[in-house]
Amino acid sequence: MSSFSLIETMRWEPAVGIVRLRLHLARLKRSAARLGFPGAGQAEQRLAAAFVDTSPLSALRVRLALDSTGRIDIATTPFTPLPADPLWTVRIATTRLSSGDNLLRYKTSRRAVYEAARAEYGPDEADEVLLLNERDEPCEGTITSLFVDDGSGMLKTQPISCGLLAGVLRTEMICQRKARVQRLTLDDLKSRPVFIGNSLRGLIRANILWRD
Repeated sequence: MSSFSLIETMRWEPAVGIVRLRLHLARLKRSAARLGFPGAGQAEQRLAAAFVDTSPLSALRVRLALDSTGRIDIATTPFTPLPADPLWTVRIATTRLSSGDNLLRYKTSRRAVYEAARAEYGPDEADEVLLLNERDEPCEGTITSLFVDDGSGMLKTQPISCGLLAGVLRTEMICQRKARVQRLTLDDLKSRPVFIGNSLRGLIRANILWRD
């Protein structure tokens, strides 16, 4: 497999299968078409084949990688779901995203900026780290999308044009009218309840610890 790939990270559950499978496949196909990667149409068949001879009794983390030659790799590892109503400690990185970097819209193996942000805090200091762009706009976490509750009944999430991933959980919540796109500022994060989340883990309450 080449060093640059499209990635889908999914959760498999007994009696359910892969959670949000259609949204994951749709994102993969859309991303592959825009980046010129062949083979995305084979992903569903490959995923089905990966579980045809096995019936795991507990949840799994499923990672699918599609490279520029059309090769698909699938790996599974045990996954322990988060407890009900989880709360994560979140910090703000000094590492910045660029709103002009269109590749940030796609989930890929190009992870250097996220790894740099995550490395700013140890695992005992933060469960997740948020990144801002060059305009100080809060964009996303290293592995999560960002949401703010402004009391309107719909969570708010930053536009993709600010420089962030089109997350599958984010897409589902927008489609279900549980969230809508709106510009967010650091003041919003300081004055309103904040949530983060992804398709693997679901929605998580965030407790942001601000720098002095």
